[in-house]
Amino acid sequence: MSVITLVGAAFSNKSSVVGELLAGSHFRSIDLQEIVAGAVRTSGMTEAKITGAFSAKTSVFNRFTHEKERSVAHLRLALANIMVDDNLLIAGPIGFLIPEKISHVLRVCLVAELKYRIQQATQREGISEKNALQQIRQQDEDLAAWLEMLNLGEDPWTPGLYDIVIPMDKTEVAAATALILEKAQSDVVAKTAHSEASLADFLLAAQVDVQLAQEGHNVEVDAKNGAITLTINKNVLMLARLEEDLKSIVEKVPGVTSVTTKIGKGFHQPDIYRRYDFEMPSKVLLVDDERDFVQTLSERLIMRDMGSAVAYDGESALTMIKDEEPEVMILDLRMPGIDGIEVLRQVKTSNPDIEVIVLTGHGTEKDKDLCMDLGAFAFLQKPVDIQLLSKTLMAANEKVQGKKMRS
Repeated sequence: MSVITLVGAAFSNKSSVVGELLAGSHFRSIDLQEIVAGAVRTSGMTEAKITGAFSAKTSVFNRFTHEKERSVAHLRLALANIMVDDNLLIAGPIGFLIPEKISHVLRVCLVAELKYRIQQATQREGISEKNALQQIRQQDEDLAAWLEMLNLGEDPWTPGLYDIVIPMDKTEVAAATALILEKAQSDVVAKTAHSEASLADFLLAAQVDVQLAQEGHNVEVDAKNGAITLTINKNVLMLARLEEDLKSIVEKVPGVTSVTTKIGKGFHQPDIYRRYDFEMPSKVLLVDDERDFVQTLSERLIMRDMGSAVAYDGESALTMIKDEEPEVMILDLRMPGIDGIEVLRQVKTSNPDIEVIVLTGHGTEKDKDLCMDLGAFAFLQKPVDIQLLSKTLMAANEKVQGKKMRS
């Protein structure tokens, strides 16, 4: 039997179709939470971080942490492990991770006109048309962003992505279900020796992808009968050294018979390949109203492979803490609006695990004592030697990572 993947536009009766499919067949539903749980186990990342990969919103720190890319690697492995079974119904965007060459997968899309979807939302959720439209647009945006991240285009409703596209505003649930089951039993999507080999390739590629992600790398991985091809899609200054590093990691993965590297379409774009170094501070929030100073500081930290983002006032900093979850802060004291002392107090109350380095040009000994009593990691004076600041940042990051290891 085949595998069915089902992608549905928001409020297009997807849940009803899924229910009918499960009631009238031997297919087993694969819940997204089951796949996420598998990704959590292999990655050590939180469930919130893994599910964040499906959101259009990307953290400002992601280009340093690669959290989205790492999440995708572990989701792909969890899915590949599950797909060793037959008769699976996989609903939602996770199905886009399955390579097209696995031919025993029937790819189904449920669509409907916007007017119909809004009507369904208002009736089922009891919300206004305005709120319904907002929910629909957000879900469509998330799906489009997921598709783009997987290099599958920007339009989730492109017919070429699917075997069947069913307009649910013109089709009854029972009729849609019958059509899907009929196509799923077709010889065209029956499991063959070729599709089984492609599934084995998918699993091996996923294992390699995760191994590279655990070493901080992010490249495109393809497998064929044990032969691995790695595609580098970002510019790198020392290509030969990177290729050697990648090969040394991949060759140790069981089942790999050979490793080839090549450069992809994105290699010549002005985007530098950045390996994620787990020992370097990668989520540093700089808070200072002196824009030139803080921008220059951010650039100097980035040159030292430390990931940083910038906020120019206390209120913006507190908002970013809720949205971005920095691990270390460098905080000025004298700022308009909410000053540094109050920011420190609120951060240590709401997010005590964030280590805060106070960096000020106007601090007194009294200020220093108060900051340290409130839980600051260090108190430094401007102008600060970049080596001292880097050393302090490394120590703060080491403390943060130590807490994570113990929790």
